[in-house]
Amino acid sequence: MMKQAWLVTIFILTCAGSQALFAQTRLPVIPVEQYTPDQVQAAQEFELARKRAPWGPFAMLMYSPELMNNARAMGDYLRYKSSIPNSLSEFAILITAREWSQDYEWSIHYPIAIKAGLKADIAAALKDGRHPEGMSEDETLIYDFTIELQRYKRVSDITFAKVEQRFGKKGAVDLAGIAGYYTFLAMEMNTARHPPADGVYLPRFPN
Repeated sequence: MMKQAWLVTIFILTCAGSQALFAQTRLPVIPVEQYTPDQVQAAQEFELARKRAPWGPFAMLMYSPELMNNARAMGDYLRYKSSIPNSLSEFAILITAREWSQDYEWSIHYPIAIKAGLKADIAAALKDGRHPEGMSEDETLIYDFTIELQRYKRVSDITFAKVEQRFGKKGAVDLAGIAGYYTFLAMEMNTARHPPADGVYLPRFPN
């Protein structure tokens, strides 16, 4: 009887955790017809810059329209114009998404990273929480730098020196910026319980 009671308790806790994981977003998309004047202006600025209406995390951030457009402006540089090549910056984004268990961020950037040249088995290892095998020298630099920054909140002298030698001081600043920017978006979306675009959630690891 005692064993059965424990099994029931575990089942209830598991279901409760699943319900929390799949709970409805706290910040649903605001209908355009309900926009305030500030939101209308922010949406127009966004469309001018991105050639489309605010979507994904930016639609969620419309609750704070000035923050949304400032975030968009930083993303315009870090996503499209930074000194880190696109294939490597997408790898850094996936590392950040995995470290924050950010489902939407992963679901959007996984196919982009694969299309940019990241090997599927490297992404699979990252998703499972394993150290990826078979990384290129550049990928190893990106992985070590981003993992150190995410997990230990700093970067070792050795890792920094390697990134600086390969990408310069600007590259080191940009790489930290990519990790920081996508951490910001991950924090916002985790706060909102923003669902993944493809409906597939990342595995959760024990604390």
